[in-house]
Formats: sequence, C-alpha cells, structure tokens
Amino acid sequence: MDWFPLYNSIRIAVIATALTFVLGVFFAYYIAKMPRVIKGILDCILTLPLVMPPTVIGFFMLKFIGIYGSLGSFVYSVWGQKITMTWYASVFAVVIVTMPLMYRTVRSSFEAFDKDIIYAGKTLGLSNSYIFFRILLPCCRDGLLAGIILSFARGLGEYGATSMVSGYTPGRTATISTTVYQLWREGNDALAYKWVFVNLAISFVVLLILNLFEKRAKNEGVRNWN
Repeated sequence: MDWFPLYNSIRIAVIATALTFVLGVFFAYYIAKMPRVIKGILDCILTLPLVMPPTVIGFFMLKFIGIYGSLGSFVYSVWGQKITMTWYASVFAVVIVTMPLMYRTVRSSFEAFDKDIIYAGKTLGLSNSYIFFRILLPCCRDGLLAGIILSFARGLGEYGATSMVSGYTPGRTATISTTVYQLWREGNDALAYKWVFVNLAISFVVLLILNLFEKRAKNEGVRNWN
C-alpha cells in the first residue's frame, strides 16, 4: 500500500491551514471594525466559497492559474513552469475552500470578545499590536483552535477543486480523496475501502479533538461565571 496520498493530503492540509489561519485572522480582525455596509459586502465575498460547489471554484481557478489563465500564462512565459497539475496547486484550492470556515469562526470569536478590555488597554497606553497578540488572540484561542481544526479537516478531505487543478498523478499529486475515486473507477474496492477507513479515522480524531476543545471552553465559562 503506497502511503503517498496520506502524506500529500496532510502536507497540503497543513500548509493550507497555516495560510488560511493568517488570512482568516487578518480579514476577521479588520473587517469586524468596518462600517456595516462594507462589512456585509466583504463578508459575503469571503463566505461565498462556502456555498459554491468545489468544481465551480476549481473552474474559476483554472481560468486564473491555468496555462491559459492570467496568472498561469504569466508564470509559464517567465519561468516555464505550470502551476496546475502540481501538488501545490491543491494548496491554493484548499485555501479558497476552507477560508470561510476559518474567517467566520475567528470573526465570531473577535465579535464576542469584550471590547471594554481593549479600551482599558488603550487607556493604559498599550499599543495595538500588544493588545492584539497578548490579549485578544490568547483570549480567543478556543475559537482560533476550532477554526484551525475545522479548516484542516475540510482541507484533508477536499476533492472537487483539487482534482480539477491538480488532477491525479500517483506519487506526485494524488491525495486520499482522488485516490479513492481512482480506485473506484478501476474496480479496486478492497484498496479503496482501506483509504476510506483511513480518512474516517482521521476525521474521527479531528472531531474528537474539536469536541474536547468545546467541552473545555464550556467548563471555563462555567468557572468564570461562578
């Protein structure tokens, strides 16, 4: 049994989750402070991939990073390198697909945070960066961790967009999801079931960790209330 699909899936999910975390926190922090109209428009734009079929996202990505797309043609003409049909093309796809999960989770945590604490910090002369990194992020860590876990789990199982921009090449671009589909097409149900159970095991562990964080957050809330 070739374990490359598992390695590649985890590699893509980890890198994409790290990028999604940085972008999600950035957008959530600044959009939460914008006027209602602008906030609503940007919120719809960032949340749109959540309700779009992954194949539609993959189609638009091909029009952008494909060899005939605006960015893809530029990269190919300058460096002679195609972006699509590579494992890192899946990273871009997973970032777009998982961004709404990270953004909305982090934004909810930021909006629920007591703004009086921020005002008190500014009154004491604390800088915005100090308040952000030393007060806001630590206090919202449960929401941040929930966003990370959900984004990682979603990215690990992504198929539609990644299959369109990276395809299926054993040892190069194959992921768990694309491998299961390819094995099903070949009629190799025995091996396909093994990969399905691997995916189920990972998903179960991820959800278990998420439930543990939620339980801890509730317990901390009860202690703070008492």
